[in-house]
Amino acid sequence: MPNDNRKIVLVGTGFVGMSFAYALLNQNACDELVLIDLDTRRAEGEAMDLNHGLAFSGSHMKIHAGSYRDCKDADIVAICAGVAQKPGESRIDLLQRNTAVFRSIIGPVTDSGFRGIFLIATNPVDIMAHVTQRLSGFDHRRVIGTGTALDTARLRYMLGSYFGVDPRNVHAYVMGEHGDSEFVPWSQALIATKPILTICEESGDRYCLGHLKSISEEVKNAAQKIIAAKKATYYGIGMAMVRIAKAILGNESSVLTVSMLLQGEYGQTDVYAGVPCVVGRDGVSGILTLSLTEKELDQLKLSCGLLKKAFSGIQFS
Repeated sequence: MPNDNRKIVLVGTGFVGMSFAYALLNQNACDELVLIDLDTRRAEGEAMDLNHGLAFSGSHMKIHAGSYRDCKDADIVAICAGVAQKPGESRIDLLQRNTAVFRSIIGPVTDSGFRGIFLIATNPVDIMAHVTQRLSGFDHRRVIGTGTALDTARLRYMLGSYFGVDPRNVHAYVMGEHGDSEFVPWSQALIATKPILTICEESGDRYCLGHLKSISEEVKNAAQKIIAAKKATYYGIGMAMVRIAKAILGNESSVLTVSMLLQGEYGQTDVYAGVPCVVGRDGVSGILTLSLTEKELDQLKLSCGLLKKAFSGIQFS
């Protein structure tokens, strides 16, 4: 990291970005937070609003609106900026427009001399993380997407409710695309050190695989249910971003299901997807390769294939 001042630059002060900023403030997760937005007045107003709550937070964060020059000594540049999909617009067209937005961001960030970690939340997050890596030329380990971190948190919450245990004692992951092709590798799901599938087998009719499949579908569709109710999702992903940021700033070597470039792991190459990774000061130090079943490997292959196809349709020149 550049220095001992834990500094984060946030690009994009919409709902997701400001949920991230608000959670950073309440968790005292960094020392300096810089807000950048195309609407500079909004960024200034958001900084003022957050600063007015400092006295209640127990934090000594320095919060201000800034410019891309502020990225030079930042530890993390978090990107939440992007454009919304227009009615009738194809996914590729949306990706092309978001790539143009990212080009206008990544260039000035790297030109500043930034040498930290990119943290990407803009959807489709796996592809936009790959776009960031391509545009920046950074080592892929320093370009991280939020991936399935939030999906995994949702899964553990629901499994905790189903089995009547603290979600912190549930060890299970959502892998693949952050989207329709994501999946839960049930062969790797544990409560404490006991496999969930074994618990189901031994429970009689109390717990069953059918219920687990329903939970995985509920996890997959959670965002759409929230959007239908309140038009957008932002608190959960904002807190997921803070968890990843704290793992980086604290050099935790925490295992988180972030979006990372696969280079042979699980038989997949040149694709960003959500997999368990070891996250610390230098970004991702390694991918924790799980012992997936053949069926689960096929599910990951399908998910990665969809992501690769979408990424290949983007024009970079």
